[in-house]
Amino acid sequence: MTSRSVVEQSTDELRRAILAGTLAPGSEYSLRELAGMLAVSFIPIREALRSLESEGLVITRPGRSVLIAPLDLEDLHGIYRLRRVVEPEIARRSCLLLSDADLERLQGQAAGFGEVGQGMEDIYDGHHDFHLALLSPAASTWDLRMLITLWRAAERYIRIGFGQLDPDPVEHERRGRAHLDLVAAFRTREPDVVADAIEQHLARNEQIAQAALAEQPAR
Repeated sequence: MTSRSVVEQSTDELRRAILAGTLAPGSEYSLRELAGMLAVSFIPIREALRSLESEGLVITRPGRSVLIAPLDLEDLHGIYRLRRVVEPEIARRSCLLLSDADLERLQGQAAGFGEVGQGMEDIYDGHHDFHLALLSPAASTWDLRMLITLWRAAERYIRIGFGQLDPDPVEHERRGRAHLDLVAAFRTREPDVVADAIEQHLARNEQIAQAALAEQPAR
C-alpha cells in the first residue's frame, strides 16, 4: 500500500469506530494506543486525526493524545441549524430534476426502511444513500462536501437516538412512512412543499436525537 492509502484507511477505520461508538464520546486515547489498534505507525494516525478534527469528531490534545468529541446539545443544535439552511434549498431545485424512475426507485428503498427486522445499524448506509439521491441532482461539488460533513457530524446522534427506538415495531413503521412521505413530497414537483417536508423531517430527527442525548450518562 502507498503511504496515502494507509492514511485513508486509518481515517476510515477511526471514523467508523467513532460513529459506531466503539471509540466512545469523551474518551481520550494516546496516539500510541490508536496506532496499536490499527497496527500502523504514528504518521498515518496523525494525518487521519487532522481530517477527523476538521469533521468535528476529535479534539487533539497537547502532546500525543486525542479526545473523542463529546456529544453535546449545543453541537447538535448547531448541526441541525445548518442542515435546515442547506438541505431545503437544494431540495427545492432537486425535485424538478429527479426523474419519475428515480422517484420510483427511492420509493421502494423508503418502504424497506419500515421493515421490523431492520434496525438503524442495518439501514444507516442505505439511509445515507437515500438522502444523497434525493439531493444530489441539484447539488454542486461544494454542496456535497457540506452535506457529507454535516451528515457525518450528525451520524453519532442519529445512531444513538434511533437505535434506542429500534425495539419498538411502531417506530419501524413510522420510519418507513416518514421516508415515503418525503418521496411523495418530491413527486409533487412543488419546491415549497418539498422544502417544508425536508424541514419537518429534520425537526423530527433533531427531536429524537435530543431526547436520546438527555439519557446519555455524563462523562
